[in-house]
Parts: sequence; C-alpha cells; structure tokens
Amino acid sequence: MRIAVISDMHGNDFAFEKVEADIKKHGVDQIVCLGDAIQGGPQPAETVKRLRKMNCPVVMGNADDWLITGMDSGREAIPPERLKKMDAIREWSLSKLSDEDLKFMKAFQPTVTINLENDLDLLCFHGSPTDFDDVIRNITPEEEFQKYLGAYSRNILAGGHTHAQQIRRNGEFFFFNPGSVGFAYGAYQPDGQFKADAWAEYAILTVEKGDIGLQFFRLPYNARDVIEIYRVSGRPFAEDAIAQYQ
Repeated sequence: MRIAVISDMHGNDFAFEKVEADIKKHGVDQIVCLGDAIQGGPQPAETVKRLRKMNCPVVMGNADDWLITGMDSGREAIPPERLKKMDAIREWSLSKLSDEDLKFMKAFQPTVTINLENDLDLLCFHGSPTDFDDVIRNITPEEEFQKYLGAYSRNILAGGHTHAQQIRRNGEFFFFNPGSVGFAYGAYQPDGQFKADAWAEYAILTVEKGDIGLQFFRLPYNARDVIEIYRVSGRPFAEDAIAQYQ
C-alpha cells in the first residue's frame, strides 16, 4: 500500500500541479489531503478544480472552515488590520468559487482513516485528531505531544497545519507531517522578516507485509512564476504575498 499525503495547498495551484505530476511518477494506490486546500493563495478556483478531479479523501482544515463559515476559532489573537486583510482575501476567494465548489468543501471530514494492512490504520487530521487548530511541532514538549496523540498510538498518524515536514515516534508507530504543498516556510524567522520557500512538499507512506517506509519530497520551483501569478490574479493585498518570495 502506497499513500501520497498532501496538505496545505492554500490556493497555490501552480505548486499543486507540480506535486500531482510527481505523485503520478511514483505510482501510488491512494492520495489523501490533510486540509487547508483553498484559502489564501492566488488560485482558489484552479486548486479546488484539481482537488475535485483527484477524487481523494480530504480533511477539514482551519482555513477551509474559516473560508466556508467566516467564523474564527479565537485560538490565535489576530490584529485588527490583519483580520481586515484576511476578510478581504476571503471574500475574493469566495467570489471565485461556485456553489458546487463550496458543497465539495463542506464535505471535508474532521479525520480520515485508511486501512493499511491487517489491523494497522493511517489516521489523518489537520492539527490533531480532535481539533484542527492544535499545533504539533518537532519541539512540542513530549507531555503536550502525548496529550494530543498518545491515545492514538496504535495507528500511524498524519497531520498538517504547521507547514513543516517532520516525523516523531508515538508508541510503536509514529506521527508525521508531509509539509506544505503551496506555502512552505521555515518555522523560526526573525520578526518582520518572514520568507516563504520556493518549493512544494509532500510525503509518500509505504506499508507492505509489515515493512513501513516514509519518503519526504521537496520540489523546487522558480519563485518568479508564483510572483507573476499573484500579480495577475486580482487577489487583494497581492503585494504582501509577493514580498514573501522576494
């Protein structure tokens, strides 16, 4: 069983197309998406179209839920000026999506379970199995990590949300994050100097007769291509996004 795990496209269909093409080269049995697929980037309609054609299970991410409902969880204190920009980008994104697109998004699931073999499952989620806003990093203290995931140690676990590739043991198995397809970035950056990475990330999990393998992929691209897409997209505050790639 070979499963491609993708996450956090954030409306960047340019990067998503590259990942889809690379997945096809590797020959997988299943694709699963861990959420945050549409909102934020310059290509919401193109991204949802590709995801719909992929016909794979999709987890509901926090950005997906916010795009659909406009309701913020309140877990993160967002400055009013930033929230104003987010609202404008959300309204623009919604204007690009059809009723069928939104119906498709509303069917995203809190978690997705895929049987790998015998009694071993892959449990997929966005933040944690119980909350798409939970943050699990490679430096998350073990006590906190176990609070989120300890009860699920009989499964292999896959989560997104933090845009950072990682693998971490959990009981006999492990948790992994495939990284971000559409908006990869380093977790620790100086204040006011945020930079996005010009590459797309995903992972492939292989399970065969008890043998388990995990491959992380990082596909570089020319940042100028993404910058040009933003420039012609009409997305509000495109200049802010462009500055992240310069």
